Amino acid sequence: MRSILQSIYKIFSTIGSAVSGSEKNFTSGSINRAIFMLSVPMIIEMIMESLFAVIDIYFVGKVSVNAIATVALTESVIMIVYAISIGFSMAATAMVARRVGENKPEEANNVAVQAVFITILTSLIFSAAGMFFAKDILTLMGGEKDLVEEGYGYTMIMLAGNVTIMLLFLINAIFRGAGDASIAMRVLIVSNCLNIVLDPILIFGLGPIPAFGIEGAAIATTIGRGIGVLYQLAVLTGAKGIVQVKLKHLKIHWATVWKIVKVSFGGIGQYMIGTLSWLFLVRISAVFGAEVLAGYAVAFRIIMFTILPSWGLSNAAATLVGQNLGAGQPDRAERSVWKCAFYNMIFLGLISIVFISWAEEFVRIFSSEAEVVKYGALALRVISCGYIFFAYGMVIGQAFNGAGDTKTPTVINLFCFWLFELPMAYAMAVYFGLGPIGIFLAIAIASTALAVASIVIFKKGRWKLVEI
Repeated sequence: MRSILQSIYKIFSTIGSAVSGSEKNFTSGSINRAIFMLSVPMIIEMIMESLFAVIDIYFVGKVSVNAIATVALTESVIMIVYAISIGFSMAATAMVARRVGENKPEEANNVAVQAVFITILTSLIFSAAGMFFAKDILTLMGGEKDLVEEGYGYTMIMLAGNVTIMLLFLINAIFRGAGDASIAMRVLIVSNCLNIVLDPILIFGLGPIPAFGIEGAAIATTIGRGIGVLYQLAVLTGAKGIVQVKLKHLKIHWATVWKIVKVSFGGIGQYMIGTLSWLFLVRISAVFGAEVLAGYAVAFRIIMFTILPSWGLSNAAATLVGQNLGAGQPDRAERSVWKCAFYNMIFLGLISIVFISWAEEFVRIFSSEAEVVKYGALALRVISCGYIFFAYGMVIGQAFNGAGDTKTPTVINLFCFWLFELPMAYAMAVYFGLGPIGIFLAIAIASTALAVASIVIFKKGRWKLVEI
């Protein structure tokens, strides 16, 4: 009995250490512990990030149909902001982790500052577009006149305040690279709590606070993210973290700027390739009717939410690769990746069993239409058959990114998604007459191909020689 209690205490103590971020350097000690310490806060961070859109849609849905459509159209445009943010974030994580592993804190500080400079300058372009062309953007995206008139304020505020989105992504990536994933987690908890409180108040009004309608959702989200950024900056300029930005660091280093931009191109490419391939698959699904399209969309959202822990493990692998390459321990970096991938395989394997067994029950949470449930369940079952392989592809892709080799996963994604998955989906579904199942089979097969290609290239070890 005593040994059981001691084991339980040890488990909760380790979880507490992971959430508090008491460990930041992972170039020595147990790899399993390092993975746990990094992945727990990263998983919570991923869940918190996904809540922004869910909360906004929930409250905006009570305003009007046009309000929901406006959010959807604006999110489509903001995908470009996300793509650039993710690209800069990948570069920041890789370069900060490498400098931390090399025990060069001043150079890590320099990378952080240059990345912030680039992000702020880039965000100004989207801010200008939002301030002056919000109506034109919604019209270009296909919005009707009444929708544009009702919703352009939301688009204007979201794009004008896009610096909060970009900095939130970037500075959290800096913290992850430094091994302080718990700070990134706490930032998003604070931001989401503010958004949850402010959304209904600013949308519907409360006491002396007027009802701003759909614009209130944009104001709430921007304030929530903005407070999160202020929290990040307070930590970044404090005296306790590994990365400590001071006034003396606030100057441009063009060589570092170019390195960040160069590494970030691959990250941007990866996100855009994935996003556009999904849009093309949606277009192919639309050929078979609204029920198939809706079923696929529901299945995709379920999949994206349930694999959030996998992204936490994948981000942990990126940090471990960066820090250990910087410390001159490529073999430890490689072992870390294989262990992360194995744990991810176990997790997604269990998820696939759940989906295969109870697919209809999951889809019915979002729709009661019989045909939507039928095709949504079919999508879940078929796509999840590729989960075991996809688990390895996710982790190894992020491992390449953590090493600063963003080009390799970009090429792999381009081949597997655009040159393999999309033509195969169209051929099987339309040309060979398999219908919707052809699309879902293509996704599972392409995920398997991506994993195999990633493993083969990863084993060659060229990623260990990348200099950033």
